[in-house]
Amino acid sequence: MESFSLLLGGFADALSPVNLMWAFLGVLLGTAVGVLPGMGSAMAVALLLPVTFRMDATSAFILFAGVYYGGMFGGATTSILLNTPGQASSIATTYEGHKMALGGRAAQALGTAVIGSFIASMVGTLVVALFSPTMVALALQFGPGEYFALTVFSFVAIAAVVSGSALRGMAALLIGLVIGMAGIDGQSGAARFDFGLPVMLDGIDVIVVTVGLLALAEVLYVASRGDNAPDLKAIKTGTPWLKKRDLRRSAGPWARGTALGSLFGPIPGSGAEIPTFLSLGLERKLAARRERRGGEKSEFGKGAIEGVAGPEAANNSSASGSLVPLLGLGLPTSATAAIMLAAFQQYGLQPGPVLFERNADLVWTLLASLFVGSVLLLVLNLPFAPLWAKLLKLPKPYLYAGITVCSVLAVYAINSSVAHLVMAIGIAVLGFGMRHFGVPVAPALIGVVLGPIAETELRRALAASSGDPSILVGSGISIGLYALVLAAAVFSAVSAVRRARARKAETETEKTPVA
Repeated sequence: MESFSLLLGGFADALSPVNLMWAFLGVLLGTAVGVLPGMGSAMAVALLLPVTFRMDATSAFILFAGVYYGGMFGGATTSILLNTPGQASSIATTYEGHKMALGGRAAQALGTAVIGSFIASMVGTLVVALFSPTMVALALQFGPGEYFALTVFSFVAIAAVVSGSALRGMAALLIGLVIGMAGIDGQSGAARFDFGLPVMLDGIDVIVVTVGLLALAEVLYVASRGDNAPDLKAIKTGTPWLKKRDLRRSAGPWARGTALGSLFGPIPGSGAEIPTFLSLGLERKLAARRERRGGEKSEFGKGAIEGVAGPEAANNSSASGSLVPLLGLGLPTSATAAIMLAAFQQYGLQPGPVLFERNADLVWTLLASLFVGSVLLLVLNLPFAPLWAKLLKLPKPYLYAGITVCSVLAVYAINSSVAHLVMAIGIAVLGFGMRHFGVPVAPALIGVVLGPIAETELRRALAASSGDPSILVGSGISIGLYALVLAAAVFSAVSAVRRARARKAETETEKTPVA
């Protein structure tokens, strides 16, 4: 009840005309920046940091929070329309969202994304406001061994579940791990996969990989298909208002995605990528199970609305949860949270347990502004979903030329380096080959993002135990995660055997002569 009363006091400040203006401006800027591939909310907050130096601290953080939430939805817009995520947390949305757009349901996909973002943001922020101490205690239970178990669980679950084929999923995962290992090893100083080129010593930036594998590879794939590529001008944009069937199919994924994001958000180092991909895989499996039991036929691979609703809910609820370690421990769990930590220090504030006591007004006003920003995000984006969807009406050569230009600018903006452009083109050719031979892209991206984290945490765990590997299974959390890994592997093997038997039975039935 005390937290609830403090939150009400925060609303009194957040709903003042000045703070409402900053919240609206933040959501607007965040949405605009999220649409640009490679920019993301972290870069937007970093650019705003020197501009807000003379602003009141509360107003500045309301602006930052608006940018943070707005960027989440902005990244989904290009993921759905152009198969080009604005930031890494929107990668999972591309797989079914873009297929919905190609199927004439772009506006419905955008509407599903913004409604899911709104629900997850509201629930996630409420959980943060009321249960921050409990969530901080959960985050403190994770050491290097638990982090490594978490990444292994994510590898197996995503590679086996999202791809549909465990073998191809693992192959794609290995490709991502190799890309993620390029550069100088942070602990030994050894150069890996640098091919004797100094520019490779810094590794391959995740933006370069994302733009190359998803955006530029898609351009090459569409160009290679020629007249067989989808005619985007013939696509109907539709309306963002969802039918009862869409709402019924989205309700469960919204709830499950929100729960996944709220669970992973407070864990330092987990990021939004893990819960979004886990949500995508979970919804795919549930849809296949319903189909086997005689229910609705799964639309995954053709544009399933569940594949948009779940990941977007997980994305936004994890964004809310990431504020728990930032405010409660002073520990950022994402690039944007790291920039916001620098902003706290700029104002002479130190996030941690004492922040809730010494600067309670700022904290509770900030939390209240997240609710306000979520409402503004819904009001701002839902009516304009059909307008965004009309981007698909552009002539195909102009559209994909625009994607190429935006992608090149995003890569070049990282370090003003032509070498990064060459890397992106090389990865785009790799992505084109993966598409051509049916190798999934999602596990490769996960390998790039989580591979370095897994390696670092494994080394930290072994260093802390003087090389004793038992630390990797030294807690109930680790053992539970490994048990889930084993269960996922067994489930995938059993599913593969069942599919093989079903195909064999169908073949024998076709060969049997009809009397």
